Amino acid sequence: MIRIQSFATRVLIVLVGVELAASASIFHHKKYENPITKDTRQPDKVLFDRAIEDITHGRFEIARITLNTLINTYDQSEYLAKAKLAIADSWYREGGVHGLAEAEAEYKDFELFYPTMPEASEAQYRVCMIHYKQMDKPDRDPSQALRAEDECRAMVVQYPNSKYIPEVQQRLRDIQETLAEGEMRVGTFYHSKGSNPAAANRLARLVDQYPLYSRADEALWELGDSYGRMGNNYRRQAGDAYTRIVRDYPLSPYADSAKQRLKELEMPIPQADPVAYARMKYELEHRTRETMRHRALNVISRGPDVHSAAKSGTPAMTTLRATVPVSVPAVADSTGGVNDVSVQTVSGPSALDTKPDDRLHPPPADQSKNATLGTPNSVALERIAALPQNHTMSAKDRKRLEKKYKQQQKKAAKKQQQSAPASTTAPAAAVPATPASSSSNQ
Repeated sequence: MIRIQSFATRVLIVLVGVELAASASIFHHKKYENPITKDTRQPDKVLFDRAIEDITHGRFEIARITLNTLINTYDQSEYLAKAKLAIADSWYREGGVHGLAEAEAEYKDFELFYPTMPEASEAQYRVCMIHYKQMDKPDRDPSQALRAEDECRAMVVQYPNSKYIPEVQQRLRDIQETLAEGEMRVGTFYHSKGSNPAAANRLARLVDQYPLYSRADEALWELGDSYGRMGNNYRRQAGDAYTRIVRDYPLSPYADSAKQRLKELEMPIPQADPVAYARMKYELEHRTRETMRHRALNVISRGPDVHSAAKSGTPAMTTLRATVPVSVPAVADSTGGVNDVSVQTVSGPSALDTKPDDRLHPPPADQSKNATLGTPNSVALERIAALPQNHTMSAKDRKRLEKKYKQQQKKAAKKQQQSAPASTTAPAAAVPATPASSSSNQ
């Protein structure tokens, strides 16, 4: 047992030594591609050549001082744009968190000042690679991966004819493989814990956004299983997930199981898409093989493992957005309702100008609700009306006035009952023109 462990330790040490020997080329001085080949002795050309020589030999600070001297001294030089790009390249070669941040700022400035130059696409490519090199593993912070996806997508949109487009598209597939793997791990966790709505939401968003993901067929299988556990109300969603496995991933190991699930759900089994079949066959034949050295280095490396990323197909050109789970009830659409509040300027007279204010003209006593209860000669009402506005009535006086007010109500009701039969039997001419309340006042 001790011999086996020592042998494994020696193998790991040898692999690490090979990797360090392979990466030792980083410390070698890589020749800087000088885009200017004219052999002249102009002062600005001499400064530029000297700075390029310093960049090649790793003297980045001296090179930047020389290039800034060229820019500040010869503001009309033909090497001005090249010097600006060389400053960004010096920061990019220096590396580190600070160096890459400075390089990104310089590349963005170059694109801003020289957007029509052929080197503008190279600057955007470098920005994409800056964030690509800083990506973490799928189970860690995805901020750098999201930034790399945005910058690579901008590269494809802004410079579609650049020579860097094929490489940027592959980098974009690698980035989306990492982001999809992170979503897959979260969805698998929810699925294993029985949180089926959360698992279905994550997995559905994953397969819709990243169909080129190497484990998309497995995500669809877990998606259909999550919907199946949620009851018969989600039978259609489960069938759609299994249908996509059979149609879009015909070479998947889950294809036969998906057909069996469709038979159990009494749903039709679709035919395999020929284009999807050819793409999946190509991916299986050209997928990067994971070697023992690769596995050993993946343990100690910071970056994600993208050996299984797709090698063909158009990467997604939209950003992954959060969605609402299907288990959440949808809000009914209020058709015809007021959806917005608008402000309009009133032109012309309004109802406030043309019609009188009803508050200034109270209704007659016989048309009011309490006409028979409140007579004009009511003692209680006269006493209350005669009080000053700031008068505070005592509790004893209030009870006395309320008692008198109730007596007046009873008398008014009794008079109304006595006068009702007489008014019905009397002829029309005998009906007095004034209301009963006025006769009582007389």
